Amino acid sequence: MTPDQEQLIKTWIAAVLWMILIAVESTDMFSAEHTSRFLYPLLHFLMGMDLAHFAVVHHFIRKTGHFVGYFTLSFFLFRAWRATLRLPWAPRWAMRWATIAFFMSALVASLDEWHQSFIPSRTGVFSDVVLDSFAALTAQVVIFLFLTWKPRRMSAAFD
Repeated sequence: MTPDQEQLIKTWIAAVLWMILIAVESTDMFSAEHTSRFLYPLLHFLMGMDLAHFAVVHHFIRKTGHFVGYFTLSFFLFRAWRATLRLPWAPRWAMRWATIAFFMSALVASLDEWHQSFIPSRTGVFSDVVLDSFAALTAQVVIFLFLTWKPRRMSAAFD
């Protein structure tokens, strides 16, 4: 196996494992009811948080988890598609890779929420698909900026 083939497999393994993690988090085991069972005692012990404040904090922790999870998925999918669809004219960034990564992330988000709608302890809500898709889009913007932005040289500032 060539180094390029090994890299291709590694990038897809990362993306697929992340999708599996998202699928596992979509189960009853990671419902708000279950995550609050260990988070509330922890936050109450560490910060003396009461139940009313915990409800707000718990909501934001869960939504942050959505954002981080789909940002990361979009990043992994960009890497996988860049390794799969080599474009000689775009060695670092291409709209094609970003577009596919974004839409795949949005599809996974939609399927995740659809799946949750069948689980009694979960709710499948469109606003989470929007949040997840925004996270995927944010990842693509960050990747674009990181891979295409070139700082000006000090000498250019004096010209």
